Amino acid sequence: QVLLVESGGGLVQPGGSLRLSCAASGFPFSRAIMSWYRQTLGNKRDLVASIRINGDTTDYADSVKGRFTISRDNAKEAVYLQMNNLKPEDSAVYYCKANWWVGDPRQHWGQGTQVTVSS
Repeated sequence: QVLLVESGGGLVQPGGSLRLSCAASGFPFSRAIMSWYRQTLGNKRDLVASIRINGDTTDYADSVKGRFTISRDNAKEAVYLQMNNLKPEDSAVYYCKANWWVGDPRQHWGQGTQVTVSS
């Protein structure tokens, strides 16, 4: 069973930090591209950050560059999103996504974790 479980969300004041974790199982994690997306009510799910298979290449949305850092631990089969200097506009449900290939492309989403940035 492919499973992605996000954790670490919660309520934080502007300027604060949170570290999101995504625990993966049931697929070849070390051969998967991992990403974080976020979504607010009425909007589409937008890419926040992605990390390549070996972790040496990362991409970020312009809105989070310099504040967020994505990382992965292939031994633990986990991906993380360190979020610093959080702003109210960062409030969203954050989703972990995996993409890998077994002949055909495969994709799986986690259930999401709520991040609320408010004073």
